[in-house]
Amino acid sequence: MKKVEAVIRPFQLDVVKEALLEIGIKGMSVSEVKGYGRQKGHTEIYRGAEYVVDFLPKIKVEVVIKDEDLDNVLDVIIDSAKTGKIGDGKIFVSNIEKAVRIRTGEVDNEAL
Repeated sequence: MKKVEAVIRPFQLDVVKEALLEIGIKGMSVSEVKGYGRQKGHTEIYRGAEYVVDFLPKIKVEVVIKDEDLDNVLDVIIDSAKTGKIGDGKIFVSNIEKAVRIRTGEVDNEAL
């Protein structure tokens, strides 16, 4: 099993969610996060004072999937989250050793 964490632009969330549902990914966790990379924030003016906004709002989408679904899930996230501009985000993939559905006791792929 793999855990896919995608940090994306907030306004791309609905597009990514719908695209994942279309390929059969039924569950996900979503968090509001802040961060920066090459985008490096921007400056704003508030009440006449200029200040730097270092951390930009992002959304982190997390899904745990079967190993064989990885390439398809990555392609779908990239295609649906990409705007072609700096700040589109990143995807991280890690191994999951065990998953358990608390309600039924199902483990690993059956728990997904």
